[in-house]
Amino acid sequence: MEVRLDGRSAIVTGGSKGLGLAIAKEFAASGADVAILARDPATLADAKGQIQRSARGKVTAISCDVSKMAPIQAAYDQVVSEFGKVDIFVNNAGQSTRGPSEELTDEMWQADLDLKLFAQIRFCRLVFPQMKQRKWGRIISVLNIGAKAPGADSAPTSVSRAAQMAFTKALSQEGAPHNVLVNSLHVGVIVSDQIKRRFDRERPNVSFEQYVAQAGRGVPLGRMGRAEEFANVATFLASDAASYVTGCAINVDGGRSPVV
Repeated sequence: MEVRLDGRSAIVTGGSKGLGLAIAKEFAASGADVAILARDPATLADAKGQIQRSARGKVTAISCDVSKMAPIQAAYDQVVSEFGKVDIFVNNAGQSTRGPSEELTDEMWQADLDLKLFAQIRFCRLVFPQMKQRKWGRIISVLNIGAKAPGADSAPTSVSRAAQMAFTKALSQEGAPHNVLVNSLHVGVIVSDQIKRRFDRERPNVSFEQYVAQAGRGVPLGRMGRAEEFANVATFLASDAASYVTGCAINVDGGRSPVV
């Protein structure tokens, strides 16, 4: 089965690195017009160049702080001006803020909720009506397995992700009569920029390749995943091939999550 996105247009937040970049590359290679959003213009420019190498449609890069409504509105307006519509929205921007609960300040909680939950809510408020009007839409939230099975010291990130998962389910019920399909993808351990930053912080006495291999031993499949593997699932959900899949929280984690 060949999955195609010809004639579709997509927004991918956090699209300049890691999973977001991998998803944007796969969408563009499958024929979609793709807008990537992130904060750093230099990183965005580099990512746009990478995507364009295999793109079959238009690619645009927009500097946007998705934790605030005004930049979200401006980015959405620019995408509609360039592409005419938004068929696919991937809510991927985020970071893993965590720590002992008694040490988390109100400001830390609010920043995490703004970056993840409220960014999702605000973007969906914009894209959802026109998707409903056209009777076609795909909304995908990139979360992690902590949304289903939070561990110690995992707040606020696990709490905001759990709220995003609940919002995804609620929105899927609203979208179903209009062929707007809404799902979440839950990542486990993936070789990404975040893993590289963790490696740089910890400075273990091994190579990065050895570090990745060691980290993957606790996964049932015996290895960490690749961003491209995650992007393949996202591309399937964004396509007509997934026309009967909505309201699902799908683990892409090599079997690591204790919760299905």
